[in-house]
Amino acid sequence: MKNGYEIIDAHCHIYPEKIAYKAVKGTDTFYGITSKHLGTASDLIKQKELSGIDKFIVQSVATTPHQVKSINEFVASEVSLFGNFMVGLGTLHQNSETMEEDVLHLLELGLKGVKLHPDIQNFKINEERYFIIYELCEKYNLPILMHTGDYRYDNSNPNRLIPILETFKNLTIIGAHFGGWSIYDKASKQLCGYENFYVDCSSSFYCLEKDTAKTIINRYGTDRVLFGTDYPMWNAKTELDYFFSLNLTREENEKILSKNAKKLLNI
Repeated sequence: MKNGYEIIDAHCHIYPEKIAYKAVKGTDTFYGITSKHLGTASDLIKQKELSGIDKFIVQSVATTPHQVKSINEFVASEVSLFGNFMVGLGTLHQNSETMEEDVLHLLELGLKGVKLHPDIQNFKINEERYFIIYELCEKYNLPILMHTGDYRYDNSNPNRLIPILETFKNLTIIGAHFGGWSIYDKASKQLCGYENFYVDCSSSFYCLEKDTAKTIINRYGTDRVLFGTDYPMWNAKTELDYFFSLNLTREENEKILSKNAKKLLNI
């Protein structure tokens, strides 16, 4: 609890201890930043006491098809170990030849949704050969937390995402980084009208003026925004302090900090 609110961090990456350093450094290089934390579940739990966050939505991304099973089993095992404080998302890979089996396996593991990162996984999300991902997630009622946006690439920008939202209207997509990392304002203007589209605020506050952040939140509506830190990149206490400085109403804070995540991920 912080400031009297239950808080769910809806965007956290975790890695096995033996590869965490390499994985975090790889992401740092990709984005040109220096992460604040170690990227392990045990380190993430330490942030609970330091920040006041009550629960973490944890995930990782498969960069090859053969990683899917092991990553999903790893995430599920960490959730089991820290079950009171973690909820897990699975991953899929666009080139898997056993996509439905992968989906059924992550469901059996108790994972609550699917994490995709089209830039790191290197695929354009609206190519029809990848529609099987959306068909299956829609069929099994699995929300997708998707990295969205990047001025350097054209994999998950609004022009790619809108056809998915319009084709799979019963599929819930949560667009990380206000729906468009590095193109936050532009993306929000194009995506705010889609009822099946939600966003998190992770990896956004560090480069947004408060007035702009508040405008984007209001554009989407507080029913469709989730709080997230993108652990291990950022300091959770700093992210929360920024969020509370926006001076939203108590009802709006409650929705963004926990209620929306609970509803979407059936927590």
